[in-house]
Amino acid sequence: MAEKTINPMLKSVLELGPIVLFFVGYLKLRDQVFTIGGTEYEGFIVVTAAFIPLIAFSTLLLWRLTGNISRMQIATLVLVTVFGGLSVWFNDDRFFKMKPTMIYLLFGGLLGFGLLRGKSYLKYVMEEVLPLQDEGWLLLTKRLAGFFLALAVLNEVIWRTQTTDTWVYFKTFGLSAAVFVFFMTQAGVFSRYALEEDDVE
Repeated sequence: MAEKTINPMLKSVLELGPIVLFFVGYLKLRDQVFTIGGTEYEGFIVVTAAFIPLIAFSTLLLWRLTGNISRMQIATLVLVTVFGGLSVWFNDDRFFKMKPTMIYLLFGGLLGFGLLRGKSYLKYVMEEVLPLQDEGWLLLTKRLAGFFLALAVLNEVIWRTQTTDTWVYFKTFGLSAAVFVFFMTQAGVFSRYALEEDDVE
């Protein structure tokens, strides 16, 4: 199904809104404890419980409006639901903190598996918006696979050695900034291996 065009601002709100609301909710409730069904839950767990249906709703709405949903969005939703649900069920924030690790291991592993087969799975996802020669796709995929694996390790180090506050700031701003910086540093690959207009058609 072809993707429908929607307001870019609305799309950004649907994609980033749940993360921003999670961050704001955490800042508001991090020092509070809630008793639900006779069990005490810290603010982090309560915010996590609210985040799961919120990201599910935003993903569903994005799909209804655009007619398309990426595999990355599906994988993210599944992992948020699984690890967020485990955190709520066991009243243990460690499961949710492990979620970015699992996401980046999954994406990095898939890209690496494709490379072992001599293919760039990244090309299948981004070919329409970023036309590159095959050599460029393979190089970019190698770098991105390594980058994802590095982020997985970094997330483990942060949540295991730092405070929850530090991890939340890292997850909200650090990871997004790291991905942005990564693609900015690949400008040489984009320019060197860009397809000419005649090759794209």
